[in-house]
Amino acid sequence: MPKLKTHKGAASRFRVTGGGKIVRMYGSRNNFRRKKRKPITVQFGRTVEVAPSHAPIVKRLLAGQ
Repeated sequence: MPKLKTHKGAASRFRVTGGGKIVRMYGSRNNFRRKKRKPITVQFGRTVEVAPSHAPIVKRLLAGQ
């Protein structure tokens, strides 16, 4: 069987924690940050767990890591 390759777009957006959870950053954090409220911009710096329905799909994309 050929090796599984990592989907590089997914690898830059998601990461796997030590416990096996898949986490992502919040979107909309690059453009027009001056106009956004302070609590919103603080929230962009945090990670959030991927929805359970999307986790198997993302896991398959990251299979080559």
